[in-house]
Amino acid sequence: MEIQTTKTLGGVGALLLVISPFLAVYSAVLGLVGLILVLIAMKGLSDHYSESGIFNNALYGVLSIIVGAVVFVIAVFMTLVDFFRDMGLDLSTAWTDPAAISSIHFEDTLIFDSLMTHVAALLGSLVILFVFVVVAAIFLRKSLTSLSQKTGVGLFGTTGLLLLIGAVLTIILVGALLLWVCLILLAVAFFSIKTEAAQPPPAT
Repeated sequence: MEIQTTKTLGGVGALLLVISPFLAVYSAVLGLVGLILVLIAMKGLSDHYSESGIFNNALYGVLSIIVGAVVFVIAVFMTLVDFFRDMGLDLSTAWTDPAAISSIHFEDTLIFDSLMTHVAALLGSLVILFVFVVVAAIFLRKSLTSLSQKTGVGLFGTTGLLLLIGAVLTIILVGALLLWVCLILLAVAFFSIKTEAAQPPPAT
């Protein structure tokens, strides 16, 4: 794959990730397409510069995010199931039996100790997600640092550092905005990669 094509794919993919949060209907689709394009670009750059760490670390980072999200969803789902079970609500019949709501034991569920147990479980789920996000950011920073060294585009390194800082700051929500800004910087960094100058035709 030519370096010009690779940088274009990476830049376009990063831009799709930038705009995807604002398009509710197509958000997931555009986000997925953007992520795939960025990974393809990382693979192309990894091959071009003969540096496997560029793609491998990016892939490990993405996989960490996916695994973390899956674990988080499962943990939250199990917590909600336990919460409704304590309320006396059978989820298997609640959708078809309107009378099931009337059997809820609010007085048993909403006592402090019981409620705090479920809140603690939800907080635990968030902590698990936070750990996976930070681990993913570490891998992605390694990838972007290697890419910065190979391309000479320092913005890749800056993006990797801000990505790690943003991941740590997600615990206070400010990091989410910083992570979004990192996507903009990533797009700019891809488009800033210099392609090799075309060689003049041989003299006849």
